Amino acid sequence: MNARMRRVAVAVAAGAMAVSLAACGSAKESKGGSDHASSGKKKGDAITVGLLLPENQTARYEKFDKPIIEKQVADLTNGKGKVVYANAKQDATTQNQQVDTMVTNNVDVLIVDAVDSKAIASSVKKAKDAGIPVIAYDRLAEGPIDAYTSFDNEAVGHTQGKALLKALGGKAKPSAKIVMMNGAITDPNAAFFKKGALAELKGKVDIAKSYDTKEWKPENANANMEGAISALGKKNIVGVYSANDGMAGGIITALKAAGINVPVTGQDAELAGVQRIVTGDQYMSVYKSYPQEAAVAAKMAVALGKGEKLDSIATSKVDSPTTKQVPSVIVPVISLTKDNIKETVIKDGFYTISDICTDKYKSACAKIGLK
Repeated sequence: MNARMRRVAVAVAAGAMAVSLAACGSAKESKGGSDHASSGKKKGDAITVGLLLPENQTARYEKFDKPIIEKQVADLTNGKGKVVYANAKQDATTQNQQVDTMVTNNVDVLIVDAVDSKAIASSVKKAKDAGIPVIAYDRLAEGPIDAYTSFDNEAVGHTQGKALLKALGGKAKPSAKIVMMNGAITDPNAAFFKKGALAELKGKVDIAKSYDTKEWKPENANANMEGAISALGKKNIVGVYSANDGMAGGIITALKAAGINVPVTGQDAELAGVQRIVTGDQYMSVYKSYPQEAAVAAKMAVALGKGEKLDSIATSKVDSPTTKQVPSVIVPVISLTKDNIKETVIKDGFYTISDICTDKYKSACAKIGLK
């Protein structure tokens, strides 16, 4: 584990659990209902947690989620628990095979961040039938899941939409053309991001072009943006809604090539995204505390893996398309701009000033007081 991850892990141990127990509400939550806690026999600390992450295009999974979950599981089991990891590299069929392998290997509990929330349902049922509890992580997988933790995904879209309108200022009017670059349709979170953003943007600006970006890939966002510029004309675009930082990178490359400088949103507080915010190439990102989310998932996994209930961990309930009243923890989000970099990603140990302000960015950092 590198120095940054150690800093994050320490921050998690100190404060994330308090947030995990607070469980902020989301629009999809409801109260009461059945208990999805594991009904298996109680086990000791020597449990095996299967961790299945969806892809490695987005920096967060390998840099934050995986090492934090591994450390938390170790800490919560006195070093006796272990994490078995697999990454599906954006392939739903591969992920289903990975679940099958972990079921065959008889892991005690699964944490699954689904590539495709519908396609994973049959594999979730296989695990359930084998007596293995399943935690839906970050994305609300279908099938008989036992627990869920994520961020308030509609709130992400609202945050992005409000930020774009603020950046546009007086240019925000019903005739002003923006481009909307949404995430992949296979990701249920993308629909929530879009819904929240549309609630803010509809009627206030003209969404002249809207794309559902295949696999969230920056190169696909880049191609979509080039198409939008060609269709709309470079003088007619006043802003771009981008659902995440990776796509924002591809979008901004296309904008710069066309000589366009307009506000662009993002999400995930990726290092490259933060650096673009510092230079002004990207207006904002949505900061989501992965240490908090990962700490909750690890705590849920250890409890379910040991055959314990989630009553003290998950104080909210969420309905999926297939399962009602799933015990859940929803983590809040923050709009990240050049004005609060110190109070968010630096304070929480995501990055140091030296991580962000490399030689290329030192001058821009100095201009916003980041030094």
